[in-house]
Amino acid sequence: MGRTEIVIGLAAILFAAFLLGWAAHWLFFKFNRVSTSNVAELDQMASSLHEAEETRDEALAYIAQHEVELAAQVAQTEAELQAAMDGLGDARREIAELRYYIEENSA
Repeated sequence: MGRTEIVIGLAAILFAAFLLGWAAHWLFFKFNRVSTSNVAELDQMASSLHEAEETRDEALAYIAQHEVELAAQVAQTEAELQAAMDGLGDARREIAELRYYIEENSA
């Protein structure tokens, strides 16, 4: 084989590789092309997802605010309970003192 035949053979192989690559590229984009209806559907899905995320964020903020309010209400209720228990203890001690006083004075 001479030099010219080798060059022509290599050129033919490179041209065949080019044609094969071009055909593969064309087939790939022909089957994977996104239609305008798919793009519209994707846009609608993206906007729905965005709205759902905003709703979730609002719900999380509401829950956090409600949790803070409930924690404050629980703390206030516990303080009121402690005050009531202290008052009840004072009343019991006072009743015990009055009973002792009455028993001492009536005897």
